[in-house]
Amino acid sequence: MFEQVLVNGLLAGLIYVIMALGFTLIFGIMRIVNFAHGEFYMVGAVLVLVLFGQLGWPFFAAVVAGGVISGLLGVILERLLFRRLIGDEMAGMIMSLSVGIILQSLALIVFGPAEESVKRPFSGTWSLGSAVVPWDRTIVALCAMAIILLFYLFLKHSRFGLAMQAVAQDSETSSLMGVESGSMYASAFGFACLLAGLAGALMAPIYTVGPHMGELPMLKAFVVVILGGLGSLPGAVAGGLLLGLVESGLSTHFDSTIALVSSFAVVLLVVITRPTGLMGRSLR
Repeated sequence: MFEQVLVNGLLAGLIYVIMALGFTLIFGIMRIVNFAHGEFYMVGAVLVLVLFGQLGWPFFAAVVAGGVISGLLGVILERLLFRRLIGDEMAGMIMSLSVGIILQSLALIVFGPAEESVKRPFSGTWSLGSAVVPWDRTIVALCAMAIILLFYLFLKHSRFGLAMQAVAQDSETSSLMGVESGSMYASAFGFACLLAGLAGALMAPIYTVGPHMGELPMLKAFVVVILGGLGSLPGAVAGGLLLGLVESGLSTHFDSTIALVSSFAVVLLVVITRPTGLMGRSLR
């Protein structure tokens, strides 16, 4: 039982990490709490439903397309709507709520309210000790680990990633050093939406796809960034894995509703005792 709980928690936690990395990247650079993040998750899943499930594209090609199109949509929306709201946290949050409602409504108009299933590209299970692991979740976990690793290498070892970190630390000083803040804002928003789209695309065959499917992942991402600390990328990784393990244990011994309620109770406790989260820093 312990091994199964551990495996299930890690598999779920890796997807939480991808969602939370994008969420906290936007906040860390633009100081915008993007409550439309779940809708970009939904966009990636819907594209896999159409491209892989209906048009017969290869699964991984559909996943990449879902992530890239979500990222491009994020860049366009940042340019048109969010650019003028940078630094205004309340206005940015309201704008993100509006964008989320619009994207969700468009999905309702085009696809209707019914949820649809995507055929699973991988079937069967394998054993890890006493734990039984489905192959489709294994592939998702491996892809998630690869995405997290590539994102880390991009941030730490590329000039563009270092420039994004500089803007997150101090946008005025980085501008004096020749870093163009506007392109960094668009890139950060695009990368964050790319991550959300990839997460949704990978999870499309495991859960049903529908206009409202992004709501719960968005809440989970919010829980993760509060646990890890707003703006802290290492905190997002730690918080995502921690939430996945806690939910797996509670869901196994009780039920999923208790696990969800408990996760928000933990958030309340963290906010009261440590407002900056596990690895966060005080906001200026």
